[in-house]
Amino acid sequence: MNNPYLPVKAKIINVKPQTEIDYTFRLETAIKVASGQFFEVSIPNVGEAPISVSDFGDDWIEMTIRNVGKLTNVIHKLKPGSHLFIRGPYGNGFPIQQMSDKDLIIAVGGTGLAPVKSILSQYCKKTIHLKSLTLLTGFKSPADILFREEIEEWRKEFCVELTVDKDDTKNWTGNIGLITGLISKVSISDITNTQVITVGPPIMMKFSVIEFLNRKIAKENIWVSFERKMCCGIGKCGHCKIDNTYICLDGPVFNYYVAQNLID
Repeated sequence: MNNPYLPVKAKIINVKPQTEIDYTFRLETAIKVASGQFFEVSIPNVGEAPISVSDFGDDWIEMTIRNVGKLTNVIHKLKPGSHLFIRGPYGNGFPIQQMSDKDLIIAVGGTGLAPVKSILSQYCKKTIHLKSLTLLTGFKSPADILFREEIEEWRKEFCVELTVDKDDTKNWTGNIGLITGLISKVSISDITNTQVITVGPPIMMKFSVIEFLNRKIAKENIWVSFERKMCCGIGKCGHCKIDNTYICLDGPVFNYYVAQNLID
């Protein structure tokens, strides 16, 4: 019987800094993954943490990792040719097939852009089919913006609206304000044919969902991704449990009709 806690070794083939504390690591692996799933990532004798997949291909996956603690501090020091240990993928991804031929609005804050990046990449590659795609994304400041090069390419393919909470440099010429301000202004031509994905800090998702509900989007057409301490990934440790729901098994992606009842 295979040990479900046993990770596999994955070679780092590229490291790309996004900000001072956010790096994207491309790992060599043939493991198949869906948009919205996550892996448990570890370094022996250091630690393990759940990390979402930001993009993937036939023989690689990417993870955009923020340096916020002991494990991620060590990971950020690794170079191409080094290895990480991964197990997974775990959880449910976004129901992309259900969104086929519909208008999709993605509203994300900060590192919440990472779990949906693969959807944006697939749309640009024409491997998923949507009627239209709109990205609303917000960051604390211009220095915190992720995937700058990709954002410029995305603007050529679909509608992208970006905002920052503040700009201390006074050099920013784009939107300033919370992402809810973008939601209140976004064009929605057919509320019955519109699907929504929102990912980010809990408070951001809460008010983003409220704004979409105000725009008459049905709860059944809104999808959220929970960020919790999913230690084991297989529903055994209970750290991510809310009532009778295991976020690592039943999520991390939930339809809001279900998610509205998942209260800590």
